Amino acid sequence: MFLLFFVLWIVFNGQLTFEIVIFGLLVSLAMYAFICRFMHFSVKRDLVLMRCLPYFIYYCLVLIGEIIKANLVMAKYIIIKQEYELHPVVIRMNTRLESRLCRTLLANSITLTPGTITIGLSGNELIIHAIDESLAIEDDGDFIFERILLKMEQIGKGGRA
Repeated sequence: MFLLFFVLWIVFNGQLTFEIVIFGLLVSLAMYAFICRFMHFSVKRDLVLMRCLPYFIYYCLVLIGEIIKANLVMAKYIIIKQEYELHPVVIRMNTRLESRLCRTLLANSITLTPGTITIGLSGNELIIHAIDESLAIEDDGDFIFERILLKMEQIGKGGRA
């Protein structure tokens, strides 16, 4: 977080001089100390976030890929709608994710993907509506979003992925 504050300081200043760097380091350090003291942040948590960063970037890339694929499928349904008869389906999917943050991220990722929407999240169960059964998520335990989030949870608990 300290590094993020410092980079933002440099970007917002628009130039790089010795005075700006020194003052930026002091301001960034003060802001970092403030969030550590009053917002229950810590250096340990910062290191965990840094270790999760590659998985988060991978998660975002997978999400973008899934959104593109689902958009193409939905475009096919719209353009050639006479040949397709849609069969909407509501499924219940149990997730192995433990943290509320990861379950919410999973639910929102499903909703961002065209043709599916998460209509309920209760405990470890997601209720998902898909516009066609071909778009429905199979609850076979091999869901790529869930796998990536499980690795991130494992890192957050102190384990290695």
